[in-house]
Amino acid sequence: MEPLFVILVVILIGAVIAYSFYAAAQRRKLLSEWAHSRSLRFNPARIHDMDSRYGDFKCLHRGRNRHAFNVITGQLDGREINAFDYRYTTGSGKNRQTHNFSAMIVTAPIPLKPLFIRREGFFDKVTEFFGADDIDFESAEFSRKFFVKSPDKKWAYDVIHQRMMEYLLEAPKLSIQFAGEAIIAWSVLRFTPGDFQAAFDMIEGMLQRLPEYLVKQQTGQ
Repeated sequence: MEPLFVILVVILIGAVIAYSFYAAAQRRKLLSEWAHSRSLRFNPARIHDMDSRYGDFKCLHRGRNRHAFNVITGQLDGREINAFDYRYTTGSGKNRQTHNFSAMIVTAPIPLKPLFIRREGFFDKVTEFFGADDIDFESAEFSRKFFVKSPDKKWAYDVIHQRMMEYLLEAPKLSIQFAGEAIIAWSVLRFTPGDFQAAFDMIEGMLQRLPEYLVKQQTGQ
């Protein structure tokens, strides 16, 4: 029975590997089709300098062996975008782990101050007990569901007004960071073409809801 068991294990491993290659190829095909349907450029190759291009985006600086792939660039509805899958590793030996996520970066029309927004998790509740620097808002529901951080609390309050809170409560559960003149939205789950579009739409919705006085303030008008 042992030789048969070994053969079955080898066949199973081979099937898993073959399926992973097939799934990756199908994903590239779908992303390429989505990109080209919107006159965007698609590059499946590894890009190793995304972390240096966007030095302030913390999610791009985790672990080591960092690289982007399945990169989609160009203008979507008049906004310059850079969307991609991202991979990095942590640990070593038996504890080595590979991590994947997808991200959408949109160039903003105005300079942006640092701001980080994401859904709250269990450990946020624990750290909040010890006085973690999470910004609270008048909406108890929003404060309960979102972790918000910024070195400039007034900027956070200006950006996340009542209409913005209502919008974010109904938006996809993505992490958001403002930095320089760009906004990134990402998730630990791989984006489908529809998810990339939804991430762009979420950022676009946030940009459209920035108060007019804030836009004028940031552009010096």
